[in-house]
Amino acid sequence: MVAKLKGEYGSGIEPLTHLGQNYMVVDRSLIPEILQVLRNEEEFDYCVDITAVHYPKREKQFDVVWVLYSFPRNERIRVTTRIVDGESLPSSVPIWATANWLEREVFDMFGIKFDGHPDMKRILLPDGWKGHPLRKDYGILQQDNEWVQINLGIESGQ
Repeated sequence: MVAKLKGEYGSGIEPLTHLGQNYMVVDRSLIPEILQVLRNEEEFDYCVDITAVHYPKREKQFDVVWVLYSFPRNERIRVTTRIVDGESLPSSVPIWATANWLEREVFDMFGIKFDGHPDMKRILLPDGWKGHPLRKDYGILQQDNEWVQINLGIESGQ
């Protein structure tokens, strides 16, 4: 399947395997189309997870990862794309309803926005929270102390 997609999309897809799991690194511009093809033609009918990984020293600092599962095929695949800080991606909510809260979590924890998302706002942290805690350059103790002092009027236990 991945080889077929590579044949159709060329250098925009890099098919890889690690520990027996198929995954592909996809050019950002192809993401909406590839996800739609995986859903409609390859029967990946369940979006298990969407997450990101922060590599602050790379030019394209973020890997965004979709973990997909096909019930008919009993197969799992990961789709990864790389983006620079501040770049957004098209929402995959129209493809899988489960992407709704998953994209909100990626936004909340990493600051990555998904264009066309029906409700792009924080899901885990309070609205006034500064920054995005899963970025590797995030200073959690300073933020925690500040938020607790402002919102609870006490000193943090950190």
